[in-house]
Amino acid sequence: MYDTILVPIDLADRAKADKMIDVARRLSNRNARIVLAHVVEDIPTFVAAELPGGIMERSREEATTALREIAEKTELAAEIDVRTGQAASGILAIAKERGADAIVIASHSPGLQDYLIGSTAGRVVRHAACSVHVLR
Repeated sequence: MYDTILVPIDLADRAKADKMIDVARRLSNRNARIVLAHVVEDIPTFVAAELPGGIMERSREEATTALREIAEKTELAAEIDVRTGQAASGILAIAKERGADAIVIASHSPGLQDYLIGSTAGRVVRHAACSVHVLR
């Protein structure tokens, strides 16, 4: 059983969130902290220059709102952590900073690019300093 569980949610695939939270609950100790997280992907500078100002801030705010809605829907008293950056490195940074002893992450059906460069879940599994539970 774990004391601090990180549940990174890809908001483009919210359908897996309920299952991930259910697994996190089953793996948690009685007073465990569950942290719902999302990493908003960085926009390259040359693209960001063409976008309206404040787009990243709005994206982080929307992600925070979405995670709160997921927590409320599942009746989970979770902490929320939204970052900007590359998904795998952001997840690993949150896990380290929050002292997570487990990460519950969803996988997806691999495409060709995953075989060449690896998926986010694969990178997290390879580099995490704690247990990682990957859900299909």
